Amino acid sequence: MIEAPTQPKLPKWLLLIVVPGALLLAAGAIIALINPAMLASPGIAINGAVHVYAGYLVARNLALAVLLLVTLSMGARSSLSTLMVLTALIQFFDAAMDMMEGRWQLIPGVVVFAVVFLFGAARITGAPIWRAAAWRDAS
Repeated sequence: MIEAPTQPKLPKWLLLIVVPGALLLAAGAIIALINPAMLASPGIAINGAVHVYAGYLVARNLALAVLLLVTLSMGARSSLSTLMVLTALIQFFDAAMDMMEGRWQLIPGVVVFAVVFLFGAARITGAPIWRAAAWRDAS
């Protein structure tokens, strides 16, 4: 019987990136669900359309948070790396939206979150994320 090659365990420091990141995503989802007004600038009217889009944010953030934690707990290196890159890309897009809408105080935190996730993804694949080797399974 042929056994599949085993990959080394994920490094412990990855917990310090993925778990807080997943918790931040989940916290954003809970805020959007319970009090979407906290996501808007003061004085902005919260109407039905805002609630619809807040619902989309809840779904997006919870799905990412759950999958990040599940792939981390499974040690699924390739899937975790891909999810980390996706999360970072979403954060960069969020930062771009923050720039366009003048929410300057949020941008540094969002960009740092994205960069840390990209760093972690690159480290666990063993290749820079801009190289094809980072996206291929190590078989």
